[in-house]
Parts: sequence; structure tokens; C-alpha cells
Amino acid sequence: MPLTKLQIKDLLDENRQHECDNFGHEVCVSIAAIADLPSRFGEFQIVAFTNNFDGKEHIAIIHGDVSGGEEVLTRLHSECLTGDAIGSLRCDCRDQLQSALQQIGEEEKGIVLYMRQEGRGIGLVNKIRAYGLQDYGMDTVEANLALGFRDDEREYGVAAHMLASLKIKSIRLMTNNPRKMDELKNLGVNITERVPHVLPTNEHNEFYLLTKALKSGHLIDFHGKEHMLEQSDRPILEGMTDAQIKEIESHQ
Repeated sequence: MPLTKLQIKDLLDENRQHECDNFGHEVCVSIAAIADLPSRFGEFQIVAFTNNFDGKEHIAIIHGDVSGGEEVLTRLHSECLTGDAIGSLRCDCRDQLQSALQQIGEEEKGIVLYMRQEGRGIGLVNKIRAYGLQDYGMDTVEANLALGFRDDEREYGVAAHMLASLKIKSIRLMTNNPRKMDELKNLGVNITERVPHVLPTNEHNEFYLLTKALKSGHLIDFHGKEHMLEQSDRPILEGMTDAQIKEIESHQ
């Protein structure tokens, strides 16, 4: 069952007076609007948020009654115009988003937080600049560093507060990124399980995903199998140079 009209009214009324007394002074998130959102992946509701931290309009796509929910299947998805809207093969963003919506649509309840953090937080223009550098041989981390950014500029305080605003008590997080789990836990999010989110690669995004595994610690296996958090082995692929293999083995 979705959120009822009474639940929606109560959430909106509560957020009109919302001062974030319990969330500190840096980040304050409020629910601005809620509406039905039927989709090809199932019946959803969409929740729009405002905040005082980054000024961006983040949204939650929810299936079922998540308010007060425990172990709610959850995916944090960072906006990717080129992947989500255009179907770029340079990344796996569209596949990840659609797979998450499909899985959540089959659950009793679940949520996708769609975060406006294009290019892992560097913005659309800088992401295209990074693509240009990658066209000349840099990997995604090297390109970010060359532009003066960290390899990942995303911040998870707003996402944590979005979950709190919807009164979600605990989540099962769909992710391959241990850093995302750690940061959410440090922000008070109760994560009861990591749900692997590994999808097939293609010839255009395999190097990008390899870089995420090798340099950013993502738990990705390149043979379609789950890569467990406790595994210390790194992927070695046919065609890799001796230097790449040596760097992988140095992390074992």
C-alpha cells in the first residue's frame, strides 16, 4: 500500500514547521511535495525535497508505505544526465537506476533517493571536461584530480536527512561502494544489509568500472558474480598490463 492521503498531509504539515532541531545546523531538509508516479517499473510515489545545504531539488521515488519502515530496500542514485536520459555506454548509471526501480517495484516497500550530484559531485560541465581528458587516456580518477577535484565529491548528509524525514528506521542498501555505507552509518543511518548491485559491463564502460574497483574500492566483479566485502582479491582481466597487475597485487 502507498502512503495514504492522510499520511501525506501529516508529512507536509510537519515539514512546513520543520526546523531540523535534531539534525544540527549544517543540513536541514524538508519535504516540499508528494505525488503519485505510475511507471513502467510499478506504482510509485515521488517526494520532492528542499534543503539549505546545496540548494538542489533532490527526490525520493518510493514504493509502498515506507514511513516507519524497517529494512527498507534502498538505492542512492546520483544523477547522470548522459546515462539516465541519453543512454550513454560510458557508464552503468542507467542500468543501475532501472535495475533498482525494477527490484524495488517487486518489493513490499522500497525507495530510490535520486540525488542531484552529477558526475560524482563535480557537475555536468566538469563531467564533460573529465570525459574529454579520458578520451586522451586518463581514467576517471585521474581526470577528476587533473581538474582539481577529489575522485568523489559526493556528500551524503542530505540523503541521510531525506530518509529521516520519511521516518525510515532502517534500510537494506543496494550498493557496491563501501565508502557510501560507511558515510551513511556515520550520519546515523541504520543499515542492516548491503545488497550487491552488480550489472553486466560493455566494451565502453569496462575500464571505468575497473577503475572504480581498483582505485575507489567498489566491490565489483567482472565476471558477473557478487564481490564480497570480506574478499581482498582484486580483479585481474585479460589484456591488463604488467603495471596494472602489479598495482592490483600490491593491494592484496
